[in-house]
Amino acid sequence: MSEEKLYAIRNNVGKYLTIEHTAPWWDSQVGTAVRSIDVALAWAGKHGGHVVTLVEEPKKVVLSKEQAEIVEDAHDNKFPADYITGNSDHEKLLMEAFVNGYTVAKEKKYLVYKELGGKQKDKLFAQAYRSLIHPGTISWDITNEVKSGSCAQLTESEIEHYGLQDCEKEEVTDDGMGC
Repeated sequence: MSEEKLYAIRNNVGKYLTIEHTAPWWDSQVGTAVRSIDVALAWAGKHGGHVVTLVEEPKKVVLSKEQAEIVEDAHDNKFPADYITGNSDHEKLLMEAFVNGYTVAKEKKYLVYKELGGKQKDKLFAQAYRSLIHPGTISWDITNEVKSGSCAQLTESEIEHYGLQDCEKEEVTDDGMGC
């Protein structure tokens, strides 16, 4: 967030002062913003109204799914700062997320396969897919090229869960097609 401040003049009915070369006027949606508090105070003194500080919206931080759960749970806790401190080693980041908001990082996905050999032109691969027939398991497809579909895209935690760490993996750069 920028430390530079902007100021505008607002009257009691919520209209903002617009200053142009011709003449000043009050507008309900827009006004003239200035960087100098002295200029803003002078305009408010001359044309009425009061000075308001325009605040830049803070950027949301990016959290992992687990960090986001801690921040959400902190909102329901009587002492949110204590909750965050007691449940994370990243207190500053999570407190910033608690105050300013956050987004959850997309988990990287991978295509998992084993190269079976063959000539360069006729290489074969065994590619892992989430099984549609037996949910919660992996099925293998023998193919001559590794294909990206949503059933073939596995997260790091799924690769570990299914014991596929010894396989080759290729990071997916798009969301792929359906199963």
